[in-house]
Amino acid sequence: MGLLTRMETVFKSKMNKVLNKMEDPRETLDYSYEKQLELLQNVKRGVAEVTTSKKRLQLQRAKLIQSNEKLERQARDAVAADREDLARMALERKAALQQQVEGIDREIAELEKQEEKLVASEKRLSTKVEIFRTKKESIKAQYSAAEAQVKINESVTGISEEMADVGLALERAENKTEEMKARAEAIDELMEAGTLEDLTGNRDDIERELAKISAQTSVESELAKLKAEAGKGSEKEKTGEEKKEV
Repeated sequence: MGLLTRMETVFKSKMNKVLNKMEDPRETLDYSYEKQLELLQNVKRGVAEVTTSKKRLQLQRAKLIQSNEKLERQARDAVAADREDLARMALERKAALQQQVEGIDREIAELEKQEEKLVASEKRLSTKVEIFRTKKESIKAQYSAAEAQVKINESVTGISEEMADVGLALERAENKTEEMKARAEAIDELMEAGTLEDLTGNRDDIERELAKISAQTSVESELAKLKAEAGKGSEKEKTGEEKKEV
């Protein structure tokens, strides 16, 4: 029993979550409003039925009053004709009809009380329904606005996350680019220094060394020329020039 109870609780909790996701408060409010309108219509229908019954009794009472008036005239005519027996009969019928009139009056009074109660209930319910309708529309508007705000926030959040991913991708691309540049420059320096062999070239080690010597000789020659032009040649060079002149 304990396991079954736990399973039932879990099932109910799961179903409750599913129902909460499926439920739209606006639809629930509209449904409640429709049910209240049905109740209000039932009350109005009850008022109409009571009023109709009252009108029917009032018409019946009016006919009885007419019959009473007719019997009273008949009784007068019978007395005038010295027919006391007929006069008594007419008055007895009139008395019976009067009792019916009194009974109908009581029923009409009772119906009027019911009618007043129903009308008062109808007015109160109508007011409550109108208040509910106004509040319902307000809540629906607030819910719709909140729902729209949530969607906007979710969109903005999604854009922000996407931009963050783009930013990270750009940063990684920049880092890789800088790394590739540094590697290229390092390889160029190593190849210049001869540490790395240029497999794309046709020169061997001897050719590279000879090229370095040639470049160094050219530099020294150019430097000596500049010194000579500036009159700053070495003593050895000057002595050699003087011996040539002698």
